[in-house]
Amino acid sequence: MAGIIGRKIGMTSVFSVEGKNIPCTVIEAGPCVVTQVKTSEKEGYDALQLAFGEKKEKRTTKAEFGHFKKAGTSPKRRLVEFKNTYQEAYQLGDSITVDIFHELDYVDVVGVSKGKGFQGVVKRYNFRGVNDQTHGQHNRLRAPGSIGASSWPSRVFKGMRMAGRTGNETLTIENLMVLKVIPEKNLIVVKGSVPGAKGSYLIIRKQWN
Repeated sequence: MAGIIGRKIGMTSVFSVEGKNIPCTVIEAGPCVVTQVKTSEKEGYDALQLAFGEKKEKRTTKAEFGHFKKAGTSPKRRLVEFKNTYQEAYQLGDSITVDIFHELDYVDVVGVSKGKGFQGVVKRYNFRGVNDQTHGQHNRLRAPGSIGASSWPSRVFKGMRMAGRTGNETLTIENLMVLKVIPEKNLIVVKGSVPGAKGSYLIIRKQWN
């Protein structure tokens, strides 16, 4: 199995054999249900569709409800496709658990970062600002400064670092080591941090050696 859907529980730390304090993230990974098996003959590519997270029936459309009923499961909140999977080994309704991971495995985690709203250049791009108040500055401490030229090019270049919406972006953190797997609680502990707030959904993809 190429990966699984999970939910961020929070961060903690563990001690290594050498006595180092290692920051890590606890993730509830699965169990996920196989809701569709896609093949090259029918859909044009091979993939497995997994579902995770319970969803109320009254918030489920009839099309979604029929899709889940065909797989023999209750409505789910998240659907994700995983390619590069031996889909022949799975059928509709099969359960994918955290057992697909082992300690010292490496994974890539995909999530949506925390939204921080509209922010200035100091917070968004780490501009230094004019903290020493030189050259007569008195009310422009966090301003971006000049953003363009005069007669040429008479416009602002695309990609100029300016104030704007910050966060709430899909990010992928690569090469995170699995420190611990707790099958009875559907938990994995990975080294380092992952995107998103507590309770946000994540995609955990295995790295193939």
